[in-house]
This record gives sequence, C-alpha cells and structure tokens, in this order.
Amino acid sequence: MKKLLTILAILASNAIYAQNIFKAVIKDDDTKKPLTGASAVITSLKIGATADTAGNITINNIPNGKLEITFSFVGYISKDMTIDFPEKNGGEPIEISLEPLAGELAEVRVQTTRTNQNLSDIPTRIEALPQEELGEKGTMRPGDIKMLLGETTGIQVQQTSAVSSTANFRIQGLDSRYTQLLKDGMPLYQGFSGGLSLLQVSPLDLKQVEFIKGSASTLYGGGAIAGLVNLISKTPEDKPELTFLLNGNSAKGADADGYYSQKWQHIGTTIFGSYNYNGAYAPAGTDFTAIPKTNRFTINPKVFFYINDKDSGWVGLNGTYENRLGGDVQVVDGKPDDLHQYFEQNKTYRFSTQLSFTHKIDTSSQINFKNTIGYFDRSLSEPDYEFKGKQTSSYSEVNYVEHSKKFNWVLGADLLTDNLSVPPPMSYLSYSINTLGGFVQNTYKASSLFSLETGLRLDYNTPAPVNKSSGVFLLPRINGLFKWDKHLTSRIGGGLGYKMPTIFSDQTEEQGFKGIQPVNIANLKAEQSYGLNADVNYRNTIGDAVVNINQLFFYTLVNDPLLLENNIYANAPGHLTTSGAETNLKLFIDNLGIYLGYTYTDTKRDINDVTTMQPLTPKNRVSADVTYEVENSFRAGIEGFYNSEQLLNDGTTGRGFWTFGMLVQKMWTHFDVFINAENLTDQRQTRWGSIYTGTITDPVFKDIYAPLDGVVVNVGIRLKLE
Repeated sequence: MKKLLTILAILASNAIYAQNIFKAVIKDDDTKKPLTGASAVITSLKIGATADTAGNITINNIPNGKLEITFSFVGYISKDMTIDFPEKNGGEPIEISLEPLAGELAEVRVQTTRTNQNLSDIPTRIEALPQEELGEKGTMRPGDIKMLLGETTGIQVQQTSAVSSTANFRIQGLDSRYTQLLKDGMPLYQGFSGGLSLLQVSPLDLKQVEFIKGSASTLYGGGAIAGLVNLISKTPEDKPELTFLLNGNSAKGADADGYYSQKWQHIGTTIFGSYNYNGAYAPAGTDFTAIPKTNRFTINPKVFFYINDKDSGWVGLNGTYENRLGGDVQVVDGKPDDLHQYFEQNKTYRFSTQLSFTHKIDTSSQINFKNTIGYFDRSLSEPDYEFKGKQTSSYSEVNYVEHSKKFNWVLGADLLTDNLSVPPPMSYLSYSINTLGGFVQNTYKASSLFSLETGLRLDYNTPAPVNKSSGVFLLPRINGLFKWDKHLTSRIGGGLGYKMPTIFSDQTEEQGFKGIQPVNIANLKAEQSYGLNADVNYRNTIGDAVVNINQLFFYTLVNDPLLLENNIYANAPGHLTTSGAETNLKLFIDNLGIYLGYTYTDTKRDINDVTTMQPLTPKNRVSADVTYEVENSFRAGIEGFYNSEQLLNDGTTGRGFWTFGMLVQKMWTHFDVFINAENLTDQRQTRWGSIYTGTITDPVFKDIYAPLDGVVVNVGIRLKLE
C-alpha cells in the first residue's frame, strides 16, 4: 500500500509540474496603450483569458509542449504565436503588440435598426461610413453631401437642374421618390425640399452615415422602397470640441463652418453653424451657370440632458436660409438685355425642431420617443413664371426595445403628417397625407452561425388610394445572417414596400413643376414593391494585409408605377424592375488602403407589354481609390470614377466618361491643411455638345448626366481646439 501511495504521489507531482502558467501584456502597436478586453486563446486546448485594464492576461493549466496562442481585439489584426512550454524565460510576462486595422474599424455600431448593435451581428445589410472617412469626405466637399453620396457604390446622384445644381439621389437605379434621407432616424429632407436637400447638409457635424439598399419600408414606412440614407449627428463627448473649417475653391466658392460640443454632468450641447457662398460660375465661357450664385446660412444648436442613469435625451433646432440664383451668366451678374434674360432662382427657408428621449427600464430594455416638426418655404422663379409652396410635416415615434441572449425585440408606432400648401393659380397641386403605422421586429440569434430577423409593419393612410379603399398596407420583411466561419458571412432577405402618390419626382423637379395638370391623389394608386437582396462577405488577414470582399445581388419590382406623361400624372399599366450586382473590394497594407467598387444596374419599364430601358441609369459604374495615410499626421489619395453610356429621355444616348480626383492633407495636433482637386481631366457635358435646345432667351434644357463644372480645386484649413 505504501508503495502504491508513493507512486500516486509521484504521478500527481509530475502532473502538477506539467501545468504551466502563461502571462502577457497586450498593447496597441502604435500608441503602446494597454488593450483592455483583448483576448488570448489556445484553440487546441479550448482555453483562454481576457486582458484586464492594464492589458495583463494570464492563462493557467497549460501542459508541456508546443502550443499556438491567438491574440485578438476588436479593430485590430489578430496575431498567432507558437510557444514551447515550459517557457525558457521562466514564465515572465511577454509584451504582445497588435496593429490597428488600417482604414476601417471592425466595431461599428449602427442606429438605423434601432437596436444599436454591432454592424457585423445584424441580419439586415447595412453599410456604415464612420467619422474617420467622413473627415476625409468633408475636406473634399465641405459645403454639402452631394459628393459623399455620389461616390458610394450603388448610389447615383442625379442633377435635376442644369443651371441651379439641384440634385436627388437614386439607389439601385430607382427614382429618388423611392428613397428616404433621414437625420438621426427622422425624415427631414424630402418632398418639396428633396432637390435641394443634398446641397443643404454639411458633413462637419456628422458622426456616421448609414445606408440600407433595398426595401426598408417595414421600419420606415412608405418611400423606402429602394432604400435609405441615415445621417447620424455627433453627440457631446467627455472632452470638449471646438472645430472651425475654412475652405475656398477655384469655382468661386467659399465655406466657413464651425462646430462646438461639450458635456457636463447633467447637460451637454452641440452647436453647428455655417455660411456657404458661391459666385456664378460658368467654365470655358459657357452661356449658363454650372454653379449658381449662392448664399446660405445654417444654424443647428442642440441641448442634451442626462437626468439620471435611466433617463436621457436631447432637443434641437435647425434653421437654414438660402438664395440660389442660376441661369444666363450675364443675367446673374446683373446685366440682362433683350437677348440675355433667362434665370432660375430658388429662395428657401427651412426650420425644424427635433426631440429625442430614452428611458431605460432595466439593463436589457428601454423605451424611446422621438419627434420632429418641419417647415419648408420655397419659391422657384423663372422669367414670367413662379412656383411657390409651403410644406409642413411632422414625425412622431415611440418604440420599445428589449435585448436578451437569444432575442432582440423592437415594437413601435409612428405618425407622419405631410401637408403642401400651394397658392393660386396652382393651388390644385396642394395635398395633405397622414400616415399612422405600427411595427414589430425580432432578431433571433439561433446560434453563433445563424441569426434571423423578421419584421412586420401595418400602415393606415388618409386619403386612401383607390386600390386600397381602407388605405391599409401590410409590409412583412425577413433577413437571415449566416456566419460560415470567422472569414465568411452572407445575408439574404427581402420585403414589401409602397409609396403614396405625390407630385414630387425627378421629372417634376427638372421642369420646375411647370405645366403639371391637376392631381387628385385619392384617385391614384399607391405604388407597391417586392424586393430581394443577397450578399457574401469575405474578410481575412493575409500576412500584413487585411482583405475585405463583398458581393451583393439585388432585385426590386414596382407595380403600377406613377409616371408623368404630357404633364399628367397617372399609374402606368405595368411595372418597373431593377436588378443587378455590387462588388466591393477593400485592401489594407500598413498605411496603404485600396478601394475598388463596381455596380451593374439593369432597370427597365414594362408598360403595356412593351419593355424599355429606364432613362438616366448607367448600367456600369466603377469607382477606385488609393489612399496612403499616417494616422493623425498625413493623408494622400487618388480616385477615379467611371459611368457608362446611358439612355436619355429624348431617345439619345449620353456618352460614358471617367473622372479623376486627388487629395493631400497634412494634420497637426490643432489644425489640418488640405488641397483637393476634382475632375482633373475636365470631363464636362458642355464640351460634348449643347445642353439646351431653343434660344438662349428661352432655353429648353436636356438631361444632365455628366459634370458641368469641370476641374475644381479647393484649399482649406481645419482648426481643432480640444
């Protein structure tokens, strides 16, 4: 018996001796700061540990032998290391440095689905442009977001006036009326203001921009058939921020923007203000303005309140005044004569209020309320013609959000009011639409490999369209997320949508609402849609390179499309279809980032069994961008964009073209200096032929499918006082 006990004691002591302890300190490779929450995992043993606030990590009970340890942290390149236990250094802690992912962050939280989840865990396909990229786009075009959207794969900015630069955006080939532009989840920029909205939003006070391509009607109601863009505002941080941006360009433009934010214990504030000016600009002696004479003032203050651990919210105001005068350069310069008489003037006043409030019931559930009331006054003047209107609208929503390990629930109701008042003699274009909606959304995490998101919306509209006497629309949606492994994921989903008839479209904006016949909305059918999309996303680290490839396929069908024929609105007997694919490739190697994007869009009208191509929709679009960046020190990049030939409304074909741009930016602690050049090869539609028919006194403008302003160089500084 004694011998047996002795043998067991020797074996136990050997077993104990074979159990090793591994210690490490995990730090950021650039800043050398500890990475709290970083992980170290020995996959073969299925054991691991998480770093504490000092970056220290300890793994116990490791047997002798060679073992591979994987170190990882959100937003950083993972690192594998093979260690032979017992360690020769006697188990002393070793330092592990992880490199940040160049050019993008893996941890991106989105607000558009209302659940504030990590982008990578949401079954709905959402793209997010974080603040780092917004800072780059903001130096290219500080005065508006027209370029920001136009350079996004799958989104096309369509200019609606040849002389005033007004523009809308299209997603996946569908008209702008099928898209929504939101600010903090609230509709502020649609309807009568649609053609000017892209030009009246500055990127300086934005924290993130989120895109949903494809049907988003279940959460956002009518009008989100093609998708939506949600602009997320900055919020106060613990450290105060004061930023000024001054910019001037070769097209007679100047911008002065300012942003301030500060947070105290129970209150905070952000204040954004801007002045944007442009002189009348017509390159190469053209007769009409490529960029109109513009004066715009914007002020947007917000107050944030943090009542206690459970209750918080904010209130905000937005005020914008703009005078935009385009047309014959001689007229805009104040020198009209008998020949030179044409002008186009837009005077607009925008005022809106916003309110958001959140009550946390417990750690897993909360109630949210938000409201916006908007007023938009616009007058559009041309020789012997004037169109005026005042649009008042409101949006109110209350929702309940609950999180659990397996389920996320969103239940809510909203009320949208939209009223357009047009004075005589065109008061017949006035309308009023009210929409009461209820929605429910559930995200079910079945396993680490699969999540399912389902949603259902019920809307009631007044006045009711003729094809639904009660004005009721039921909109289901379903999306699935498959995580095949740590490198490969895919999403597939679809849903129904609808759009109530209004007078606003790209066509009516292009002709300045001139000559439109009386519209009885109640006698028109609401357009209804069916949409599907699927994508595959591959992400991997190969040596020092991070590779991300995303392939998307989409299809949308719209029944009873509302078309303007001979200035009469009517539901066409047939449907629209759009189908295609988007390909995005991102490659990051140390400080070098390479972006490649390709969009194929096939949009068709099938009316009375006759199929035609949708005008102003290029089938092929390519974008390419190469950027070299040393974080917080230097950035330089070149980019190129290609649009293929496209059918125009007069039956002719617009030519394909490439444009190229360049940016150089130097950053210091408290200020940046930047120079940016767009359209370096001077691609202009006015170089390829006249953009109007008729006379210079009474021109009829053709479709605008290419740039009109030519080469534009801007130089500016950004002051940052924190």
